[in-house]
Amino acid sequence: MLNTEKTLRETCIICSQQKATGIHLYTSFVCIDCEKDMVGAETNSPQYKFFVERLKKVNTPQIYS
Repeated sequence: MLNTEKTLRETCIICSQQKATGIHLYTSFVCIDCEKDMVGAETNSPQYKFFVERLKKVNTPQIYS
């Protein structure tokens, strides 16, 4: 029997690739691979600075009263 259910894929704000697993930060998605790379990055590395710049894309939802 063939599985016809499609896997939900979202675009990662770090690597811009379509991935099925990861975390959501407000309205943005970070894939599991980028999450692991971010956690392991040294704060003085160019890679860390790249992650910080990409994370600036995270949109915080507006709170309406």
